[in-house]
Amino acid sequence: MLKAMEAPELPDDALMARIAHGDRTAFRLLTSRLYGPSIRLAAKVLGDRAEGEDAVQAALVKLWQSASRFDPKRGSVEGWFRRVVVNACIDRRRSIKAVAPIEAAADAASPDATPYEAAEANDRAARLHAAMARLNPRQRAAIALFHLEGATMAEIAEALETTPKAVEGLLARARTELAGMLAGTKE
Repeated sequence: MLKAMEAPELPDDALMARIAHGDRTAFRLLTSRLYGPSIRLAAKVLGDRAEGEDAVQAALVKLWQSASRFDPKRGSVEGWFRRVVVNACIDRRRSIKAVAPIEAAADAASPDATPYEAAEANDRAARLHAAMARLNPRQRAAIALFHLEGATMAEIAEALETTPKAVEGLLARARTELAGMLAGTKE
């Protein structure tokens, strides 16, 4: 078993190897490293923090059950787990009957804005998030990973189990759909 003093020095792939052998301490440590970024990603993909937490919980169960199948030669633990989280979000999204709007916009009105400008900014953000909620799960995940998380095409491709070229097409279609949904609204 992993001793508490050894834990901080171990890289993620070493923790995965220990998890594959049933080491709960290694699982707790790796979970503490991956949880925050995964929750943020899942909340953005699903548009709801509670749904995102449920998706991450499902992904963590998968991590525990599939740790022995992780191959460090194929990529990082973080990238592998991001793909598991996105897949859990897509599965969760399919099971959700009503689509919840995305959380409030990150680009809220500046503190110097007039009440009118702040209201317009909030209205634009609400329309954008409502439109994003209508995208298909893969498009929404690609948009969230690229524009909100700053992930590269390669990282998105890994998370969505596709190629960087396919991600470019996915993003282009998502942007076109968003533009179509937002057409006719004032900027």
